[in-house]
Amino acid sequence: MNDDIFELIDFIQLAADEQEVPIRKYIRDSANPMEVYTPLEFYRRYRFSKEIVRYKLMPMINIEDRRNNRGLPIPPLFQLLTLLRFYGTSNFQIVNGDLRRIHQSTVSRIITRLSKIMASNAKHHVHFPRNVDEWKVVQDKFYKMYKMPGIGGCIDCTHIKIQNPGGPDSEAFRNRKGYFSLNVQAVCGPSMEFMDIVVRWPGSYHDSFIFSSSYANKYFDERTHNMLLLGDGGYACKTYLFTPLRNPVTPPELKYNKAQIRTRNIIERVFGVWKRKFPCLQRGLANAPSTIVNIIIACAMLHNISRKYQNADDDSDDEEDILEEEYGEYNDDNNILGPAARSAYIIRHFS
Repeated sequence: MNDDIFELIDFIQLAADEQEVPIRKYIRDSANPMEVYTPLEFYRRYRFSKEIVRYKLMPMINIEDRRNNRGLPIPPLFQLLTLLRFYGTSNFQIVNGDLRRIHQSTVSRIITRLSKIMASNAKHHVHFPRNVDEWKVVQDKFYKMYKMPGIGGCIDCTHIKIQNPGGPDSEAFRNRKGYFSLNVQAVCGPSMEFMDIVVRWPGSYHDSFIFSSSYANKYFDERTHNMLLLGDGGYACKTYLFTPLRNPVTPPELKYNKAQIRTRNIIERVFGVWKRKFPCLQRGLANAPSTIVNIIIACAMLHNISRKYQNADDDSDDEEDILEEEYGEYNDDNNILGPAARSAYIIRHFS
């Protein structure tokens, strides 16, 4: 009788072994980057210091920690670090997933959800000065650069490469260089911070068209604080937007052109620093269109946070990159008020 019982037990054990029932893990074998990396190692991987991540970015995403006995939820901190690593290394989603032992689809959901949350907070960090005193500070900083008074910002556009969005209007996203992109307009301040950003237009749209439809155009046109924008020759010269002269002749005109180009180059440097800090913008984005917009806005906001709370990155650029569009195609229109205002400005400040 006892032998029969032991044989039955052996048979049941053998049947269980043959079924190879997987053992479900309830603990992710993953170290906390905040603990295992030195401050420099952490910064190189996530582009922000531990203090900024803990005290500035974590409260912003405001995700409830839902760790319990059901499944394997990812802690909010790990979700944020996954997002920052995607922004700061330009790795593919599957690579970021392998680093944290999570599936690529989970990484995709994290990027989509957190990028939307980040973008919704951009208005608190990307904005024009709020009062006359703040505008005065901006004006003084610009003047200290190359002695151009009354400057309130520099404007330009940059192309962010994207995957072919498909659909009947997909060719509208193909820019003049032949690849698909979004043409992103930005206005920057003297501290290399974004004051305004427009992320909505396909790559084939011209910079001047984007500006004419933007809030920045209306804002400076109203001349609330009597500030001027500086743009390149691709923009039409207006009473509130000064461009370089096409054929400067007199010494005052030459002095103006030199100061205008040098001052306006800060927007080119901003784009260079921005894309180096967040290489995903340089490599290109293959996410859904709405997520791409949120990623770009979120990266602009994070750039401003970095400029405000961290030491400035190495913002040197090659001279060729800075001046590559200085003497491109000029935008000529029938407006006479803009050139007249620019001429009066040159006589008043550069004679």
